Amino acid sequence: MRSIWNGAISFGLVSIPIKLVNATESHSISFRQIHLEDNGRIRYRKVCELEDREVAQADIGKGYEDADGTIIPITDEDLSHLPIPTARTIEIVAFVPADRIDPLQMDAAYYLAASGVPAAKPYVLLREALKRSNKVAIAKYALRGRERLGMLRVVGDAIAMHGLLWPDEVRAPEGVAPDTDVTVRDKELDLADALMDTLGEVDLDDLHDEYREALEEVIAAKASGEAPPQAPAPAAGGKVLDLMAALESSVRAARESREAPSGGEAEVRRLPRKTKAPSATASAPTAKETAASKKTAGAKKTTAKSAAKKTPAKQTTDKQTTAKQTTAKKTTPRKRSA
Repeated sequence: MRSIWNGAISFGLVSIPIKLVNATESHSISFRQIHLEDNGRIRYRKVCELEDREVAQADIGKGYEDADGTIIPITDEDLSHLPIPTARTIEIVAFVPADRIDPLQMDAAYYLAASGVPAAKPYVLLREALKRSNKVAIAKYALRGRERLGMLRVVGDAIAMHGLLWPDEVRAPEGVAPDTDVTVRDKELDLADALMDTLGEVDLDDLHDEYREALEEVIAAKASGEAPPQAPAPAAGGKVLDLMAALESSVRAARESREAPSGGEAEVRRLPRKTKAPSATASAPTAKETAASKKTAGAKKTTAKSAAKKTPAKQTTDKQTTAKQTTAKKTTPRKRSA
């Protein structure tokens, strides 16, 4: 994995050289803006407003716009020499129980890779110390032009870091909860508990992005000249007037779903992960192929029926043969002894 940042973990007087790599990746399908008349790509050109001409990426830098509109240039060298200890260092400031971190603060996730052989020993030391303490490390670091808060924890044999929002960046849930007085009865809570128990747990590895799969089917169908699949009809429903009845129906439906045998998953045509357009060879069978397969299936059914008709006749013949043999044995005279 390609590193996006090089620095060190500061653990007291211990310094651990590390590389920062992304721990997640996006599988979402991206679209291009096009001209509706001819499908031509719509591109954005970076133009200098003073000279009214396009500028190459190598000639583009950073600048801060002051209140009066003045632009103050800021170079990468300026950012690398910021007067803070976290400019190139992930500085651990505390160790706390994991449940002290509010999930609302969670941001991007990274893996911290040991940089070089000398970093292996202190890296493993920090990893094992985190394991034995059952705590996470709270750290400060600078990335992409700002100082950030992070949480270090152990994932397998690696140390991962979750970017955290600063506490003042998390909004309070004011005005979100219902502002009317609501009374929930014990029976309703019992049914809600029963529904939760019936639904049970789920292995997150079994979950997948159905929207992306449906979108891939649409793109593959259009690429092969077919009509895109139609959306299923929405489930019939109405306003929920009786909460108890709705809960009872939900529990019953969940139990039936758990008890019903699981069918095979429908085949989904997936797009290739490369940027090439989907191949037209991924289309559905042609009309000739479909007709041929139906003809073959019909021939097999006819053969099976004819075989089934012949079986009773064969059994009747066998019975007649057995009867003749029995009659022959009865009519054969026995020799009497003198």
